[in-house]
Amino acid sequence: MKNNTYRGKTESESGAIGIGAMIVFIALILVAAVASAVIIQTGEKLQQNAQQTGSDTQREIAGKIAVKKVVVEDSDEVFMYFESSPGSDVLDVRDIAWQVACTNRDPDGDGILDETSGAGSDNAGYQFIAGFFGDGDDTDDDSANFAYPEEFMGPTDDNGDGTFGQVTGADTSREAMFINPGENYVIKMDLNAAGTNNGDDCGIDNQNINDEITLWIHIQGGGSTYETLTITDKTFGSDLV
Repeated sequence: MKNNTYRGKTESESGAIGIGAMIVFIALILVAAVASAVIIQTGEKLQQNAQQTGSDTQREIAGKIAVKKVVVEDSDEVFMYFESSPGSDVLDVRDIAWQVACTNRDPDGDGILDETSGAGSDNAGYQFIAGFFGDGDDTDDDSANFAYPEEFMGPTDDNGDGTFGQVTGADTSREAMFINPGENYVIKMDLNAAGTNNGDDCGIDNQNINDEITLWIHIQGGGSTYETLTITDKTFGSDLV
């Protein structure tokens, strides 16, 4: 077979060089395609993460309760004054729950501390209570777990019989079914709602001065609020926040 010489190289040598260059070129295209795919996939993943983070943040902000103050009502109940946090949407009270926890060494109030066994057991120690907004006595919005506008605070006499906080007649005209942005509300919470010896007694009278009660407010599909209530005074109207 004859090989012609062209500029010092044979035709077979030139063809080999051309094929090698083409292979390198194709390899570069493949590497670039793979790198582009990796970059695009990484960018999409970062975008999805950013969107998810934004959605979570928006949900946290758009549904949250801001506690203004908590004051003592009596030995077991407190009033919590609150509003929705800035940027919140209108909140349905049925989507709001509260929880409190404390350490109570004498839930039954018999003066004997830490009764954890035997006939006198009162579940001393950790206590936990939970409730829902709008879950009060459906005939009396002066009862616990009713949220209502702050300007309407106090007992009512809706049926005109001279009885305030009555159990007869529908006394629920002040109940707030929705928490609107920029408006102030109040709710009564019973910290010993189920009585004694049940592990759910954070009543003010069973706490000592400087004891602390933890409070959580949860919004379904939204954010949570955490507050520490410090008992510095047990008298009516004393501020716990």
